[in-house]
Amino acid sequence: MNKGLFLIFTFIFGLTAAQQGPYYQQFAKYKMDIDVDAPNFTYKGNQTITYTNNSPDELKVVYFHLYWNAFKRGSMMDQRVQNQGKNGDGRLQREGVSRLASIPEGEEGAQNIRWIRQNGKDLKFEVQETIMKVVLHTPIKPNSSTTFSMEWDAVIPHQIRRAGRNNREGIDMTMTQWYPKIAEYDYDGWATFDYIGREFHAPFADFDVSIKIDKDYVIGAGGTLENPGEVKGYDAAANIKSDNKNKATWRWTAKNLLDFAWAADRDYTVEQFTVLDGPKVYYVYQKSEKTALWEESKPYVTKFFQLMNAAFGRYVYPSYSFIQGGDGGMEYGMCTMILGEGRSLEGLVGLMVHEGGHSYNQQILAYNESVRPWMDEGFTSYYDDYVMHQLFPPKEPVANPFVGSIKSYVNFTKTGKEEPAVWLADHHDNGSAYSIASYVKGDLFLVQLGYIMGEQNLSLVMKEFYNQWKLKHPTDRDFMHIAQRISGMDLKWFHHYWINTTKTIDYAIKNVEYGTTSTVITLENKGEVPMPIDFSIMTADKKVVNYHIPLNMTHTWKSNDIYGKFATLNYWPWTQKEYTLTVPYNKSQLSALGIDFSQRLADVNPEDNFVDVHHTDVK
Repeated sequence: MNKGLFLIFTFIFGLTAAQQGPYYQQFAKYKMDIDVDAPNFTYKGNQTITYTNNSPDELKVVYFHLYWNAFKRGSMMDQRVQNQGKNGDGRLQREGVSRLASIPEGEEGAQNIRWIRQNGKDLKFEVQETIMKVVLHTPIKPNSSTTFSMEWDAVIPHQIRRAGRNNREGIDMTMTQWYPKIAEYDYDGWATFDYIGREFHAPFADFDVSIKIDKDYVIGAGGTLENPGEVKGYDAAANIKSDNKNKATWRWTAKNLLDFAWAADRDYTVEQFTVLDGPKVYYVYQKSEKTALWEESKPYVTKFFQLMNAAFGRYVYPSYSFIQGGDGGMEYGMCTMILGEGRSLEGLVGLMVHEGGHSYNQQILAYNESVRPWMDEGFTSYYDDYVMHQLFPPKEPVANPFVGSIKSYVNFTKTGKEEPAVWLADHHDNGSAYSIASYVKGDLFLVQLGYIMGEQNLSLVMKEFYNQWKLKHPTDRDFMHIAQRISGMDLKWFHHYWINTTKTIDYAIKNVEYGTTSTVITLENKGEVPMPIDFSIMTADKKVVNYHIPLNMTHTWKSNDIYGKFATLNYWPWTQKEYTLTVPYNKSQLSALGIDFSQRLADVNPEDNFVDVHHTDVK
């Protein structure tokens, strides 16, 4: 390289490194006053936001999310549903026809911004459906704050997806993503994805929210109720204070949340219990025969928080609310909205466990779900498998809690519809492909890492990741940094194959030759994703002997696992299609042999991974 090119390269490289700088995250403080017209399902809002720019960049514009603008005919969400047809989200359509197109007149969602000011001066703004672009009067310099004030009114939409009026179980108002919410800004710029129906992202914020509503309503929310003695439902001795319009004011506060969500209904019952070494839990629901399973779920929810605190990290907020509302289950700060009429105890608890698990991922670890849905949904699904296996042990023994997820993945790969997990949440072409990529492959990302590095190491990784990145905004790169440091392995290759491609794992036992004192086994990599291989034999007297065949790309080998200790063999280069090993046992001394007795390897054709020595011929 000549000297001039070297200097140019050095300057560019140095500039790039300098631009990265130390980690930072933005912060906001919301002060809201809300006046609800319950009979007409509308409300008026006024809010002040103190916004702190902790980035090294001067901000000349800011962006807000106006999610409810999506709930109308002809919106981008409606267009997306129509374009996808039966391949899309079944909750947004009936027989391939968009439900948004048939919202009754007057029930379309709307967030009408009357004005917005910065430090008292009017600002110009442009509403781009669910995104509002605001041109600032004064740029926000690095490490400084500014104050926005704004007034708006809103129409609570016909309940179709998550938010809205009169859900199918009769909840009057599910108020989620309901206010103009300032967008996240980080090293990748403004997180201004249009709302098409899937995921959310926001900066952490403090909330002080006053909600004025007819006094016969009860509100459930993610936060702390500051005046329980003045409103209905939380204090048996409450002296309900109302104004001359017969409305009561509820005041809620919360610190360090991504959002503030609430729901309101005249028939809500509020119950509460405290988890030892955990949060206070609120149940806000319509108590009836249809919701009788809520009472039975309480000890399971208690154990859920205790298991999570012990295995992954302590829940950091003072309370958590399970609120009947919405259209299925959806997580928010310190609460979740769920359908309450469970058909079985295990089904209801499973929904509560999943949404409660999101409080650790979507809320506390706060990934950008629009960009990396597989981290939020997948890691939460991993928690599901881990916790539900203990809360509801299977009637028949299984090799591990993740066998069901592996089967779901393997079956879907055979449809030819798989899409890479790296795709943006709203940009998957097929709803089932999105679910497999985000929920299942995200789950199996951790399962495969446990197989590669050993479950003990994975447990350390999960705890360290949570402790280091809670109440921040980590990425998969941050996770991989910790995984590689703790395991001592190079794991970039696995991340690339599993997240960025749809290539599959497929190993097989190609040939077995029995000798008088030993047996020679030839293995074959028939797939596209290389992996280290755990190979085991079962002797005639039912003893298991484990061998580990490292993959050369990891450069450090696994020595043990909770599934047993391993004799480590020579590594298998990823370019090599076959591998031969010799075990010191003849046919009469063997009962079975195979790849991955633990059944954690996501092999798409596991049928050729095992040999019953005395009943199987290997060709």
